[in-house]
Amino acid sequence: MLIEFFARTGRMVIGILENIGEVLILFGQTVYHLRHLNSRLLLRQMAHLGADSLPIVLLTMLFTGMVMTVQTAHEFVKYGAQSSVGGLVAVAMGRELSPVLAGVVFAGRVGAAITAEIGSMKVTEQIDALRVMAISPVAYLVVPRLLACMAMLPILVIFADVIGIIGSYMIATSYASITPFTFFNSIKAFAVPHDIIGGMIKAMVFGSIIAIIGCHKGLTTAQGAEGVGQATTGSVVLSIILIFVSNYFLSVALYR
Repeated sequence: MLIEFFARTGRMVIGILENIGEVLILFGQTVYHLRHLNSRLLLRQMAHLGADSLPIVLLTMLFTGMVMTVQTAHEFVKYGAQSSVGGLVAVAMGRELSPVLAGVVFAGRVGAAITAEIGSMKVTEQIDALRVMAISPVAYLVVPRLLACMAMLPILVIFADVIGIIGSYMIATSYASITPFTFFNSIKAFAVPHDIIGGMIKAMVFGSIIAIIGCHKGLTTAQGAEGVGQATTGSVVLSIILIFVSNYFLSVALYR
């Protein structure tokens, strides 16, 4: 019984290390093929992966800002700290909420789409056809998606910061009777550009994680429609886990 447990644990550890190695190799190949970037493919992926994700990101962050203010505004007013509400929301949005929640939404929509698209190409042998035509699948499929995710997610985070603060402002002025001057003056007093820049750096890292994991899962999809579904689910779950794990280390590095 004990031997079987150690054997199963060993196989699991070896499988994890193999996946890490494959992801790192794919990332290295992607960096190598950056010189073969097709700008038309890049613009197409930026529109498909980034611009089409804007509505759901805005909706998510609008209500996040509103809920955060509902939970905190009255307590701050009760203790005479209403002059801190806007600054608190702005700092929280810039540093943590916008990059993390936008990254999770991006992983659910974009990561799944990347894996499903590349996985479908894998099971229908379209990737083998690319190799036959002397076209590198990494240069053709992975490079534009990686750069598109790294470029578009920070832009989405900027929009998320703005809409989250707007949602907070609406609730603070109507629900907690905080004056517009007090709200915006607290943002000026507490928030600094580094809060926003740090969030954009986080978003860039999250975008690269989502793209690489999505492409890796797609390229290693097993045969059949069931394999595409399993790869898509695994891509989203792993991307979200890595977003939260990397967020801790990035927060320590950026805001220590």
